[in-house]
Amino acid sequence: MNIQQLEDSRVKLTLLGLSNYKYVTSIASQVDLVQYSPSHISTPEALKNYVKTAVDGYYHKTCIPFLVFDKSKNTYAGCTRFMNIDTKNKILDIGSTWIGYEFQGTGLNKHMKYVMLKYAFENLKIEKVEFKIDERNMRSRKAVENLGATLEGVLRQNIYLLNGFKRNTCIYGILNTEWDALKVTVFKDFEAK
Repeated sequence: MNIQQLEDSRVKLTLLGLSNYKYVTSIASQVDLVQYSPSHISTPEALKNYVKTAVDGYYHKTCIPFLVFDKSKNTYAGCTRFMNIDTKNKILDIGSTWIGYEFQGTGLNKHMKYVMLKYAFENLKIEKVEFKIDERNMRSRKAVENLGATLEGVLRQNIYLLNGFKRNTCIYGILNTEWDALKVTVFKDFEAK
């Protein structure tokens, strides 16, 4: 898992760490940015703790956290990560993804997912990528469905959010056997570059 960055024509993902997370402090403080997540990032101290947890996970080989840079706007946009990495079963999650409101709906997220899926399947030789999303978060669910992910089930009341609400979590998956078809359908414009 010695990776420094992933990129295409639109996005560059670099390893997130204590030396660079301050680039997204103002984005992390946007109101309700992670309202469907159990993570607290809205204050500088909370964001620093969030990053410390991610760095610890990277050290223990359970996650690879990234800082998201939007090349078209020439600025940092948020964070994402490979997480719950299970090398024995060749499975991981793409999650802990948040980008500022000004980047949402611009296509940036699709580019992020493309470079991450490509790396997971083609370099890490992962056999399944999962996405875990709050059942109420229709925007994120629709985005993952548009990537070609299949809804595999719903875990009922399995995660407490910061406000004390216990959410239902939708589990989506993409298999490595589906990746080649997705590259020529969902990501056909990305592969041509």
